[in-house]
Amino acid sequence: MTATTFLDTPQGRRIAYHRTEGQGPCIVFLGGLKSDMEGTKAVHLEAWARARGRAYLRFDYSGHGESSGSFEVGCIGDWHEDVLAAVDGLAGAPLVVVGSSMGGWQALLLARARPQRIAGMVTIAAAPDFTEDGYWARFTEDQKTALDRDGQVEMPSDYMEPYIITRRLIEDGRNRLVLRDPLRLPFPVRCLQGTADTAVSTATALRLLDHADCDDMRLLLVKDADHRFSDGPCLTLIEAAIDDILS
Repeated sequence: MTATTFLDTPQGRRIAYHRTEGQGPCIVFLGGLKSDMEGTKAVHLEAWARARGRAYLRFDYSGHGESSGSFEVGCIGDWHEDVLAAVDGLAGAPLVVVGSSMGGWQALLLARARPQRIAGMVTIAAAPDFTEDGYWARFTEDQKTALDRDGQVEMPSDYMEPYIITRRLIEDGRNRLVLRDPLRLPFPVRCLQGTADTAVSTATALRLLDHADCDDMRLLLVKDADHRFSDGPCLTLIEAAIDDILS
């Protein structure tokens, strides 16, 4: 295992990363909310890429893993800035972007900001606009009042400790929505979604498929796979999706 390296962003944040040199396009893994670059998918794909001589980048958003900052003060826009700093400073071009959960939203934001850099995209339980359509839409009136009064509320999770959801996360998310306006993806896209996912529904995956303007976009629904999508068969499906993009 190589030592963690750090990148200082234009916003003054310090981003931890691991970069594997190799043949392009560079595969960039974008993790989920409160996930880090030591997760099963991120580390597995690094080994997979290295074995094939492929360039690969995994990193922690600010407030995640080894990067600077606190999760509770971050928002979608901050993490988008982290993504731009990482791909602009570390990845070269072109890119194959692999986005998991919130990383799927970040991948779509990257496509909007740097479409010319991307050769292809793989999403895994992509969660675009989840702050609005997931959290805000399901908040009770009491939770909305608490968010306004206290600046945060606590939300349970089926996959880890409860999340602290802040007013800043909700309000900033409204400026980053991708399912309300045209979403042009001028490259091949492969979407993977488990039917047993309790964090992101198949309806979200179908909505993204229907909404995006893309000439080569496919959605694979995997029966009984959950949000982690990280057991052996699911990892093999991720590999196959990347291979399909690269070919």
